[in-house]
Amino acid sequence: MSRRPKVELHAAIGGLAGWLLRRFRGERRTAPRLALLERITLAPRQTLALVEAEGRRFLVATSADGSPAFCALHVPATAARRSARVSW
Repeated sequence: MSRRPKVELHAAIGGLAGWLLRRFRGERRTAPRLALLERITLAPRQTLALVEAEGRRFLVATSADGSPAFCALHVPATAARRSARVSW
């Protein structure tokens, strides 16, 4: 019997054990730094999206006629936080 299958089996068991330990310790993944808070359709091929990136909010307008337009909002994301409706 070759040693290679045993090595692969030990690696698989070690990987599974590590995953289980992280899972049961309750390690959390880092929060995403980019979030789509809301998007609405203005016309058949035009949308307006509210995006949060690293605590700052931006309006992003898109259309089929040109490149997207970005507008930074000056309201701090924590002060303006509400129960956001997420739509895609």
